[in-house]
Amino acid sequence: MSGAHSVHADRSGAAVHAAVDLGASSGRVITGRLEDGRLRTEEVARFPNGPVAVPRRGSDTLHWDILSLYRGVLEGLRAAAEPHGGLASVGIDSWAVDYGLLDADAALLGNPVHYRDARTAGAAERVFEHLPADRMYAVNGLQVQPFNTVFQLAAAAGEAQLAAAGDLLLIPDLLGHWLTGERVTELTNASTTGMVDVRTRTWADACLEVLEGPFGVPVRGLLSRLVEPGTVVGPLRGRESVGAAAGAPLVAVGSHDTASAVVAVPAATPNFAYVSCGTWSLVGVELDAPVRTERSRAANFTNELGVDGTVRYLRNVMGLWVLQESLRTWREQGRDVDLADLLRRAAEVPALSCVVDVDDPRFLPPGDMPRRVAELAAETGQRPPADEAGLARCVIDSLALAYRRAVRQAAELSGRDVDVVHVVGGGAHNTLLCQLTADATGLPVVAGPTEGAAIGNLLVQARAVGAVEGDLAALRRIVAASTETRHYTPTGPTGPWAAAESRLWS
Repeated sequence: MSGAHSVHADRSGAAVHAAVDLGASSGRVITGRLEDGRLRTEEVARFPNGPVAVPRRGSDTLHWDILSLYRGVLEGLRAAAEPHGGLASVGIDSWAVDYGLLDADAALLGNPVHYRDARTAGAAERVFEHLPADRMYAVNGLQVQPFNTVFQLAAAAGEAQLAAAGDLLLIPDLLGHWLTGERVTELTNASTTGMVDVRTRTWADACLEVLEGPFGVPVRGLLSRLVEPGTVVGPLRGRESVGAAAGAPLVAVGSHDTASAVVAVPAATPNFAYVSCGTWSLVGVELDAPVRTERSRAANFTNELGVDGTVRYLRNVMGLWVLQESLRTWREQGRDVDLADLLRRAAEVPALSCVVDVDDPRFLPPGDMPRRVAELAAETGQRPPADEAGLARCVIDSLALAYRRAVRQAAELSGRDVDVVHVVGGGAHNTLLCQLTADATGLPVVAGPTEGAAIGNLLVQARAVGAVEGDLAALRRIVAASTETRHYTPTGPTGPWAAAESRLWS
């Protein structure tokens, strides 16, 4: 990092750090300061985020409005810095896999395409014709998802934008480039692309070669050097843009939001499973080494890289997206459904009245989720939910069932004992979901913190600039001391859940 930087503090004398935490529906800037072994946080800005459909070649393409997002980041950083005359550090985390392209003049080549866009249909199968799925998994250890970056690039082969590109940057790294002028690729997010060797934590030649050869994508020339979380990237530029935050060091945190969220799991021992629950749910365990067995691949488990050399061994589960889209659909139909009231009514619906596979691909794109749930229920010989409360109960029961399956399989495939399930992220607010997760897994559930990604982000950057010391266990002790958690114990036998799991995935 070039240039001098003064560590800025609040009136208590504590250094003030700022986390930019970007989710699929909103972004936020949260400040944090460490006092007496506790992290005190404050949300200083929140701004909307979401897909924008643009007509192209007779159909719509989903994009992110990246410039609006960047404006929200700039305004949030100014709001974070002004009361303190500056910031001690800044870190950015976001969702995974999506990217922006820059031309030779570093100009943005259009808004990044949204991972829910339909362009990747069939792309994975085309890639596997040249690099079979088992060989690819042996290298990248990654769960096959149609939106993995490697498949996005295969789908984009031959497009004018890709041909004109000089750089490819994942979303946090793109924003970081605009803030600092530096071009790097942070490793935890890179590991979701399908182009990283999970053993060596470097770009994977075999995966790059299949893009460069059969698909003609000059990917090696587009990628930046990989950096581990905790790397200081460079100082923020442009006081006219970021105000008093100018000069603050940007730290490459666990820029995949799940990597930061797992840092914020307040676990006392290694024997925990986690559910990072928001629009998506990421369910798994933390390991020291990847699991690349054929059984793991068949179960579609992923090995994503984490902070301090760890591996996040997990499965992606569709998450609260289905319920969020149901609420949106009802609003468009003129039905004003209050979420808190809906969940109260859903708790009164008998358990397991109707369950569906929430990872069915028809739930991936935006749309009428209540209709899709009803269709899937009918296809599996069940009576579809009769009303909004029944639909909500179906979704939450189905999520708890998917968590049960993922936790059980993660433990079996990795050999990791699991004594407790930690729920972090927005889903920690959902008391019904947390209780049903305890009931389904037969394990105690600890819910919180809800802003797990931002907290993990803040702690990694604070450690990088010397405001705190210690390993992951030390950081988690700070989380535990700083967070009010809620505990749930199983309330009944797991037999009905086991039977439902068997019916759904036999």
